[in-house]
This record gives sequence, C-alpha cells and structure tokens, in this order.
Amino acid sequence: MEIRSYRTVFDLERRIYRIDRVRLNPAGVPVRGVVYFLALAALLALIATLPGIGLVVAAAPWYLREIALPAGLAALLVVLRIDGRPFHLAALSMLGQALSPRTVTGCGRPVGATCWSPDDLLLLPDGSDARVRRLSYAGPGAVLITVAHERRELRCGALARFAGRPQLLLRQLPGRRMAKARLIELADGARLQLR
Repeated sequence: MEIRSYRTVFDLERRIYRIDRVRLNPAGVPVRGVVYFLALAALLALIATLPGIGLVVAAAPWYLREIALPAGLAALLVVLRIDGRPFHLAALSMLGQALSPRTVTGCGRPVGATCWSPDDLLLLPDGSDARVRRLSYAGPGAVLITVAHERRELRCGALARFAGRPQLLLRQLPGRRMAKARLIELADGARLQLR
C-alpha cells in the first residue's frame, strides 16, 4: 500500500457506533452528519414559520419535514466533497468568495492612499551562457564584459539621444574568449546596446 501523504493517514472522521446499548450500523454514523442533520432540521423549522414559502413547507407531513428530509440531505452532504473538501469547508470558502469585492483598486487600499511599488530592477546576464544576450542599457552604471567582443562608438546628437539610439554598440565575436574581463562605465544618459 502506497501512502502519498500522511494527511490521508491522520484524516480520521469521527463516528458514533453506539448510543448507550443500542448499536448503530456497523460503519457508524459520522458526527459531521449529526451536526448537518440538526442544522437542517432547525433551518426547516425556521422556514416553516416564514410567510409564503413557510406554507409550502408546513403543508408537508411532520415526519417528512422534521426527520426524513433533514436526514436525507445530511447523508448527501456527508458524502459530497467539493475539491476534496467537506461540504461545510467548501461552502464557507464559496461564501467568502461571493462576499469579497470583485475588483481591487490600488493594491486594495482606498483611492488617494499611496501604494508601495518596488524600485526598477535590472538583470544582467553573468556571461555563463554560451552566447551574449541582446541587451539595451542606459547609464549611469557599469557593465562587466567577459566575452570577446567588437566595440563601436556611435556619434549621435541630441535628437538621436532623445530617440533612444545607442552611443556604444557591442557585438560578440564568436568562438573567442577574453583573458581578462573588461569594465565599461556609462555616464548618465549614455546608452549601451549588446548584439
């Protein structure tokens, strides 16, 4: 027998096997079923006192309304499992979902409150890949290059800088490695492009 989770071993359902000297069915009656029965019997008694629908429920014979219907529904609810969970846990989560707001505004805070957002993050490849990845980077900062490359500086005016054209272009040279890594520092607003 293969046990995939200890949760199934310790997920024991409490059952009632006898009341005083009277033995119930051999499998026992689940305590959850008794609680479901009592809750449904109380709910049907409450519905019978309401005007309108209460007339329909009150018209049914007492043994059907107070014993048979709650017992049948309780037996069904004990067997019913939604997403592997007992009915009462699944019903609570569905009720919580139904009562929760449909949209969240500004990280769940009221309008006008500030919302924290992380700073811009930059991820640069460390050169352990077989090739250099395409990358565009705007300074200030520094770039450490460990692969053989061809460096080309581009002259560009204010209009080209505004359009985002790179000032420094690096291309990997295939099949060669550098003996020593090279650090390139970029001034504020300088753009580097790797190809």
